[in-house]
Amino acid sequence: MTTFESAVCKAECNDDEIFRVISDLNNIDKFKNRIPDEISDLKYDMDSCQFSINPVGEMGIRIIEREPNKTVKFSAEKSMIGFNLWIQTKQVAPDDTRIKVTIKADLNPIIKPMVEGILSKAVNKLAEVLAALPYKSF
Repeated sequence: MTTFESAVCKAECNDDEIFRVISDLNNIDKFKNRIPDEISDLKYDMDSCQFSINPVGEMGIRIIEREPNKTVKFSAEKSMIGFNLWIQTKQVAPDDTRIKVTIKADLNPIIKPMVEGILSKAVNKLAEVLAALPYKSF
């Protein structure tokens, strides 16, 4: 397994506000306009999300664990690469919560060089987007 960790990003809200949003994938409705154009055919419910990524193809994620106000863990579905994704939060002060995204991917030696850069950028972009969401207005 290869691990990709984002930088720690600051969200100006409390950890319970973040957890309420990220632990229910139906909340994607509230920030669909922030999803990059490369992602299409989005379908989701409380626990899972399926989509297409250009040029990768169809894939999905499913929530496999929720630790209130700390962590939401996801597992890949319908993906040519097996991976797990964690979104971790830690409140350090009122309206100051830090977010970190981690992906652990099962990359074979042939695919690894092709996707390492993409996954490194993806974890950082996801952490930045999550930190910038207006959780208080959701």
